[in-house]
Amino acid sequence: MNTTLQHTAAKTVKVWDPLVRLFHWSLATCILGAFLVEEGDTAHRWLGYTALGLIAFRVLWGLVGSRHARFGDWVRGPRAVAGYLRERLAGRSRRRLGHNPAAAVMILLLMAWVAAVGLTGWMQTLDAYWGAEWLEELHEALAYGLLALVGVHVLAALIESWHYRENLIAAMVHGRKRALDNAPD
Repeated sequence: MNTTLQHTAAKTVKVWDPLVRLFHWSLATCILGAFLVEEGDTAHRWLGYTALGLIAFRVLWGLVGSRHARFGDWVRGPRAVAGYLRERLAGRSRRRLGHNPAAAVMILLLMAWVAAVGLTGWMQTLDAYWGAEWLEELHEALAYGLLALVGVHVLAALIESWHYRENLIAAMVHGRKRALDNAPD
């Protein structure tokens, strides 16, 4: 390996393991797919069931997975989130290898929202709720709310990529991020 490649490789660290990345892009595919196919179609239902399965997997992986996959690495309390947001608005936030506290809130919200969309979709298949208009309307409202949250998530990733001069979308593809200047791997 030439010295330029060695120097570049030494400046990046593996952050997102293959299962986190597979989860992320699989869930994105399920959400997009469910919006593109007719509601009530078999494909729509299976995409929803798959999304629910992915959320269940991610919760498990958040408990036992790799370092940056575990909730303990990136889920913080309200004070940490508020502190991060104050620092970010003041332009003093520090770059992190894993998720920042605000991103953690968004991720947890997205996961809970996907679960709510999937649950309300599944409930519509039960005899007790078959044809319940209120449930169909709730499912649809949650689905459009999810689309809005996904938009905020993507916009935030683009803004943070620009702010920190680091392509976060690419990092979710290959799993590597620029090493922190003040910390070892």
